Amino acid sequence: MSKPLIGISTYLESARWGVWELPAALLPAGYPRLVRAAGGLAAMLPPDDDPAAAAEVVARLDGLVIAGGADVEPVLYGAEPSPRTGPPARDRDAWELALIDAALTSGTPLLGICRGLQLLNVALGGTLVQHLEGHTGGRGVFGEHTVEPVPGTLYASLVPEASSVPAYHHQCVDRLAPSLVASAHADDGTVEAAELPGGGWVLGVQWHPEMGRDLRVAEGLVRAAACLPVANGA
Repeated sequence: MSKPLIGISTYLESARWGVWELPAALLPAGYPRLVRAAGGLAAMLPPDDDPAAAAEVVARLDGLVIAGGADVEPVLYGAEPSPRTGPPARDRDAWELALIDAALTSGTPLLGICRGLQLLNVALGGTLVQHLEGHTGGRGVFGEHTVEPVPGTLYASLVPEASSVPAYHHQCVDRLAPSLVASAHADDGTVEAAELPGGGWVLGVQWHPEMGRDLRVAEGLVRAAACLPVANGA
């Protein structure tokens, strides 16, 4: 049986390599490594100038990961930007919102990581805390903290025990979208995972599984993706 194809959204940044400094579609290597280790094939999905292309892209995939990265622009959830909120990444916001909509519409399994959870929450009508203390290991350093699963949730079926996770986030869920349910919390009450019950395989996690050794969340995505009918041109 062929491995499921998992698309991963990317950054769009200026980057330097060799003699070049050019706009680039970037993705930390941990993301495709995580997908491959979980049994999938990884494909990078750079922001498209036409978000309407998202439905066609998602139709070729068996699963989707919305990666971490820049802060979600506060105007998308009706808030004024805090002085500690980073500059907007409007092209990426528009593209990833379109990818999320396409995945939800088509029933394509979806995993949101850090920003991916936050954007999923915003897409479905939730809001964000624009700055959160104590969830990093310092500037540019991943920290660790414990998350506690909520019994009876999809996440708890994958990781039933409290576990230590790699974290680097200064934003998080504030008001949870009405259609989502929280499926894990940090000790301080922060929503660390949320999911869409009854809507297929849709899960967002606040931490960075691509920086750790626990493959269970990614394996859950890949298993769900492998169960899709053979469509998507495969």
